[in-house]
Amino acid sequence: MAVGYNVMSARCPSRVVLHRIGARWTVFVVNALEDGPMRFTALVDRIQGVTPKVLTETLRAMEEDGLLARVEYAEQPPRVEYGLTDLGRSLLVPLRAVREWAESHVPEILEARERAQAARQN
Repeated sequence: MAVGYNVMSARCPSRVVLHRIGARWTVFVVNALEDGPMRFTALVDRIQGVTPKVLTETLRAMEEDGLLARVEYAEQPPRVEYGLTDLGRSLLVPLRAVREWAESHVPEILEARERAQAARQN
């Protein structure tokens, strides 16, 4: 028998999953790794605005949640790459839809913000 989850329930473990997906930088990391594994410095360059400390924390959390794999290569100098697992790749479709929605509705959101700010000033 399948277990039913309800994200609206305060004690449902699906909230932990939703929190990971909704964490600020998770969406950016998933999108950045869409085309394949990347090194840490490449991720910092690709995801503009993320600090190395925050990126490290995000990568560790995503690895712990099974969304990405960290691969260390025994080379000199040492090399580490991060790549999406199958579970992480399964997020690409829903996150792509959210990204496309966000990018296509920028004008409407900005206009709504301007109207709200103007109303507060009056």
